[in-house]
Amino acid sequence: MFRIMFFQPCIPPNTGNAIRLAANTGCQLHLIEPLGFTMTDAQVKRAGLDYHEMANVTVHPDLPTAWESLRPERVFAFTARTDKRHTDIAYRPGDVLLFGPEPTGLPDDVLADPKVTDRVRIPMLPDRRSHNLANAACIAVYEAWRQHDFTGAV
Repeated sequence: MFRIMFFQPCIPPNTGNAIRLAANTGCQLHLIEPLGFTMTDAQVKRAGLDYHEMANVTVHPDLPTAWESLRPERVFAFTARTDKRHTDIAYRPGDVLLFGPEPTGLPDDVLADPKVTDRVRIPMLPDRRSHNLANAACIAVYEAWRQHDFTGAV
């Protein structure tokens, strides 16, 4: 399946929702520290409901450590700073779907990281800044999974 990566997430409920997304889709969720909360935060637990035990979640101390652990072949950085749409990619199992923190998005040094295969955006109306982090991850995961005919789903 696919690998969701949140770079330095700040808002606990978004990460809780991503835990639930990972549990329901079979994706892995990778969180890059520093986090703006603890994994025991009540808001993380509330948003993730009882899905925490069903999700594959890993917290990495930094991005280089995550790259070393994951050894990704392809990494797609989701950003408003590109013209390529997320639907223009032919996703493969194992792809990393990388998202930045709220409200700033991925910093320039992460976007320029040599591990990043391409930058992609989720379309939205003009003069809008961004999607909610958990919603953006959901849009991306379901597009990637759809391309694989929702393998394993009921």
